Amino acid sequence: MTYNSSLLRLLDERGYIHQMTDAEGLDALASKQVVPGYVGFDATASSLHVGNLVSIMLLRRLQQAGHKPIVLMGGGTTRIGDPTGKDEVRKMLSNEAIEANIASIRTAFERFLTFGDGPTDAVMVNNHDWLGQIGYIEMLQKVGTHFTVNRMLSFDSVKLRLEREQPMTFLEFNYMILQGYDFRHLSETMGVRLQMGGSDQWGNIVNGVELARRMDSKEVFGLTTPLITKADGSKMGKSVSGAVWLNEDALSSYDYWQFWRNCDDRDVGKFLRLFTDLPLDEIARLEALEGGAINDAKVILANEATKLCRGEEAAKAAEATAAETFAGGGLGEDLPTVEVNAEGIRLGAACTALGFTASNGEAKRKIGEGAVKLDDATMDDPGQLITVPAGETRKLSLGKKKHGILKGV
Repeated sequence: MTYNSSLLRLLDERGYIHQMTDAEGLDALASKQVVPGYVGFDATASSLHVGNLVSIMLLRRLQQAGHKPIVLMGGGTTRIGDPTGKDEVRKMLSNEAIEANIASIRTAFERFLTFGDGPTDAVMVNNHDWLGQIGYIEMLQKVGTHFTVNRMLSFDSVKLRLEREQPMTFLEFNYMILQGYDFRHLSETMGVRLQMGGSDQWGNIVNGVELARRMDSKEVFGLTTPLITKADGSKMGKSVSGAVWLNEDALSSYDYWQFWRNCDDRDVGKFLRLFTDLPLDEIARLEALEGGAINDAKVILANEATKLCRGEEAAKAAEATAAETFAGGGLGEDLPTVEVNAEGIRLGAACTALGFTASNGEAKRKIGEGAVKLDDATMDDPGQLITVPAGETRKLSLGKKKHGILKGV
């Protein structure tokens, strides 16, 4: 389909569109007015991760095309838990923990979006502000009558859980009702016409579209992105060492840069389109590079993605650290660092402390495989005590791509 609106042309050209509830209707609307659109994020941790990044970039593209992005934080729905893709009930968080997570997450959004009071400025809202006020009987009367259990059982978020014989609480079963009500509430109070999200949210988004039509006779729209996976089939949110967090206090800028630098050759073009602002003709040139030249494209990807998330100075520092570590054989200042006191630290514990491994057990396996080096010498004993004189440093490496500093204090 050929789109007339700059919004859908932009999303289509860069690979964001998977499904839409009414492509022609949304295209016509976006061609004639500012469209307020939102994506919802639950606050289960103090930082979002790379798996959330395509949804954040959706909001950025919405703003770039002259429309209004709304970040919906799930202060209310976090207390329930989205069952989509889950086998277990979400751990309950305190009100204080959820509020602290939302405040921390906002700092990442401020890198990607321009917030303010203007017609296309981004705003952040919290669904606890309305979900926390509505009574149970009122919710059942106003919203519950528009949902049938038969249809709710047909959605993948419920059906797959039951097929795997994993328990689903009635609390979780209500999640799709609350998410649908969010869309309806935002359309009523803020004129929101579009909800966006990942392909796994399609059923929940359709519920909201239908609820707004049934309760208010309003036409609203839904759009989902394709499931973003790496060339090896793994999910975007994970690396060998765990989640690739967006916040600096959860993951160093150097490790964030390295995640992009170490991507599969086959992913370079796709990631440049989705996660950077580089022009499409430049991206076409970069993804056509072959052999060792593709590494130049990966460095550009790492720089551009890190610049968006962490700032230009962080991207430059990470690139300089990588160049010094890999080309010059030195220790760049931006490498992950662990301070070691006079008592020293065991080799396995050092690997885990630097984020090379998720546990001491994994560190033991890596050391046994001969993958760990201390000052470029292969180590074989995870229990070996490493000491570092105060004021001096030693280099610890896992394979050829992970390096860290042990600093004596």
